[in-house]
Amino acid sequence: MAADLYGDLLPGEERGWQACLPGLMVVGLGTLAAGFLTDHYGAPLTLMALLVGLALNFLSSDNRLSAGLEYASRSLLRSGIVLVGLRVTFAQILALGPLALALILAIVGITIAITILIARRLGFDTAFGALAGGAVAICGASAAMALAATLGEKRISQLQLTIALVGISALSATAMILYPVLAHILHLSNLQAGFVMGASIHDVAQSLGAGYSYSQEAGQIAAIVKLTRVALLAPILACVAMFLPRGAGGRKVQSLPWFVIGFFLMAGVNSLWAIPNVISGAAETMASGLLAAAVTATAIRSPLAQLLVIGPRSPLLLLLATLMSLGMSLAAAILFLQ
Repeated sequence: MAADLYGDLLPGEERGWQACLPGLMVVGLGTLAAGFLTDHYGAPLTLMALLVGLALNFLSSDNRLSAGLEYASRSLLRSGIVLVGLRVTFAQILALGPLALALILAIVGITIAITILIARRLGFDTAFGALAGGAVAICGASAAMALAATLGEKRISQLQLTIALVGISALSATAMILYPVLAHILHLSNLQAGFVMGASIHDVAQSLGAGYSYSQEAGQIAAIVKLTRVALLAPILACVAMFLPRGAGGRKVQSLPWFVIGFFLMAGVNSLWAIPNVISGAAETMASGLLAAAVTATAIRSPLAQLLVIGPRSPLLLLLATLMSLGMSLAAAILFLQ
């Protein structure tokens, strides 16, 4: 069994965990390559993991890698989601004040709801609408991965997830560049600009990058607002798990997935006790690594040939959701935050 690394000696069902090793090795090397590119060129880790995974997509035809790729795209993802809970505290959310918190809740809820409606008009089902809306409204690729794990592969295919990841990464990178310019044109205050960057840009890194490029104060406000959106991931996952039907029979899920419960517990622990910086830093690094590995595996597994002929509807849905989130964030900042 120790020598049967590539499945040439024993059937897959007799090899157990060893069947995962080849795929996990590929995912690990791809994720390390993405980390190298991030460290040397300053690009977002999620985006680099996605691009490296797509470059390795030709390996998806090798059945020896299937078990490890599936394990990485599911189990590693869910473990990473649990650790993401250590990034936020309830005190950070309450520090915004009731008005800003209400505005964030409204923007997130309306973005998801209207995106689902638009998705239906464009011919998609509710599940893909929830995936696209949640990714735009909450925290980009991390939310897309978490929602896909909650909905299951029967509702969200690898193709749909890859479309969402590619679109979200491109739109988030574009927003990081354009939104600070727009804020300067509109002469927004530091409070208003920080709120807009934190409430409308998809991924955490790009949101904070845009905020700090405007001003130090705007960056701090963007960080709090963005982390508040990240904290909403758990209740959104809970709502999706309980109210969106799964499977052909339309059965509703009555119990929360274990990783959603774990997310709640980690956020609660981080809120009630002062976690040492060494532990919290290690947990954040591990969460980023696990999520990046899951993105790499998902990109390798994705049916790239189908991705090249998807047509304009999916990117249009993500673009409309992004513009809607930006519009509501600007209106909220200008009208309510002086």
